[in-house]
Amino acid sequence: MSDTAPRATKAVIPAAGFATRFLPVTKAIPKELLPIVDKPVLQYIVEEAAAAGLEDVTLVTAPGKDAMVDYFDARADLDNALKAKGKDEMLARVKAPESIAEITAIRQGGAKGLGHAVGRAASHVGDEPFAVLLGDEFYEPDLLPRMIDLQAETGGIVLALLEVPREEVVRYGVAAVETTDDEDVVRVTGLVEKPAVDDAPSNLILIGRYVLPGTIFPVIDQTPPGRGDEIQLTDAMDTLRDKGTPVHAVVYRGRRYDTGEPVAYLQTLVELASRRDDLPGFNAWLREFSATLD
Repeated sequence: MSDTAPRATKAVIPAAGFATRFLPVTKAIPKELLPIVDKPVLQYIVEEAAAAGLEDVTLVTAPGKDAMVDYFDARADLDNALKAKGKDEMLARVKAPESIAEITAIRQGGAKGLGHAVGRAASHVGDEPFAVLLGDEFYEPDLLPRMIDLQAETGGIVLALLEVPREEVVRYGVAAVETTDDEDVVRVTGLVEKPAVDDAPSNLILIGRYVLPGTIFPVIDQTPPGRGDEIQLTDAMDTLRDKGTPVHAVVYRGRRYDTGEPVAYLQTLVELASRRDDLPGFNAWLREFSATLD
């Protein structure tokens, strides 16, 4: 691949789901806006994209989730109220989301699967490579740049994989892989959705980061509904792979911050809260409370 190959500069965040695991609260509040203390999950994800040079972000949304876009807009009334009270530090925190990235919102138009959600961004993304960041997990800032670099080298599909205990593979998409000369990079030869432990080709699971070529869009358009009667992104990627598009993956060994179900969300919340120095007494309380559980 030429050194002049285009690099991904845009991100797509599919965020149109009902978040049924968090009902009833997600009837009124998008799951992506659930707070990690005082900053929503979605802000962490947009910051991850921006830190990787992806400052053009498309949110694929649904009715009832307009608050996600509002969160990144200016609020003159709130700004003025904080200014009048001299709360400059708080004002800076409130205004910070406005300048993280350029946010565009597109409605998905029905719960038709991840492939369909990604495909809705075609008119905004165009023919260039782009990243997909699922809206319920975020990662340390070294993962996405590594994936973007690799995609620029190969011109193909780049996935992110995480090694898990083998008994856990039944819950995830699992990759069949071949090693490469790079220790953290593998060649993906197949994907199996939620296999039995004995049938799994590896213990490397697919996690919610993708860097894709723009050629995925016409393939998505031609992809019929699959598992769950939805248009699956995995099916479209498999079609491209069958046609000769290379598929590689970065094996991620950092921390995964999962907020996709209540227990994982609470674990992420407590872990990140425990690292903050502006929550006096929290860690002392946490140690005392933990002792009562022994």
